[in-house]
Amino acid sequence: MMLDATHISQKPVYAADDHPKMPPAKVGILLANLGTPDNYDYWSMRRYLGEFLSDRRVIDYSPWLWQPLLQLVILTSRPFRSGAAYKSIWNEEAGESPLMTITKDQTHKIKKAMQDRYGDKVMVDFCMRYGNPSTESKVREMSAAGCQKILFFPLYPQYSGATTATANDQFFRALMKEKWQPTSRTVPAYYGEEIYIDALAKSVERAYAAAESKPEILVCSYHGVPKRYLMEGDPYHCQCQKTTRLLKERLGWSDTDIVTTFQSKFGPEEWLKPYTVEEVARLAEEDGKRHIAVIAPAFSADCIETLEEINEEIKESFEEAGGEKFTYIPCLNDDADHVKALSHIIEDNLKGWLD
Repeated sequence: MMLDATHISQKPVYAADDHPKMPPAKVGILLANLGTPDNYDYWSMRRYLGEFLSDRRVIDYSPWLWQPLLQLVILTSRPFRSGAAYKSIWNEEAGESPLMTITKDQTHKIKKAMQDRYGDKVMVDFCMRYGNPSTESKVREMSAAGCQKILFFPLYPQYSGATTATANDQFFRALMKEKWQPTSRTVPAYYGEEIYIDALAKSVERAYAAAESKPEILVCSYHGVPKRYLMEGDPYHCQCQKTTRLLKERLGWSDTDIVTTFQSKFGPEEWLKPYTVEEVARLAEEDGKRHIAVIAPAFSADCIETLEEINEEIKESFEEAGGEKFTYIPCLNDDADHVKALSHIIEDNLKGWLD
């Protein structure tokens, strides 16, 4: 059916008088990040953690074993500890977590870049895999606004089943509920994109230039996953290692200037190693490093794992082992080079839809 796009909402040309009005066709660009609790109180934290830790992509133990432990033990105490951690970094002025604030800022800037490029042919928004705004609610809004095509962009540079795949799963589940299902594409991992590596390298160069003394080594700390996932075919470990290598090459450094580690271990089984919290202590104790820098290339926005875990727990581990200076290099967030990189990746993935 041909739509008259001169008005916000019109009946299709030649349609019957009682035909519902329809908005002009658009392309939706839906950014997706991990998620955030609505607040740091016990029940907000319990709802958020319950949704997150019930995801079989994240914790793949049998529900018969895992759910009783989760509901009766973990979710009884962990919301208090996690709530205190969130409180220490909370954006009190905006009444939201830093991840929410940063994602809003990223979306605003990408929206401007897309509208400058494509005008009113696009609709740009964001969703969260866990918590609000939900993926389902944003897919519904885009569909209702006339988005007959949606580009779904999980903001994870490296692919993992526990991040990219579960975000895509939720997007597909949302599409299943639409009467008129939009044509869809998902953006693949972008760790190897030259424009992304360049943005990452520039952030390192700025941090080193601003430091009173040059850090002796850069620790690239990625969020960990169980080692078993690697053995089962998840490419995350390899893509993290390649990110570090590409960053090293772009900076023109030697192997001794940079190291790959993994943080946020959870549960009893072995995770990807070396563990960041142990490696920074080893660098101080065994290698005699007194000044290190830490960057988190797996995160597109600063969050609890970077602002609280790296800047507190991991920093403390380094200093207790004899380290003296600890430089945390923020995530790319809404930095102009990052927005440019993400916009470039979006434009690449819109080819054939909008050229």
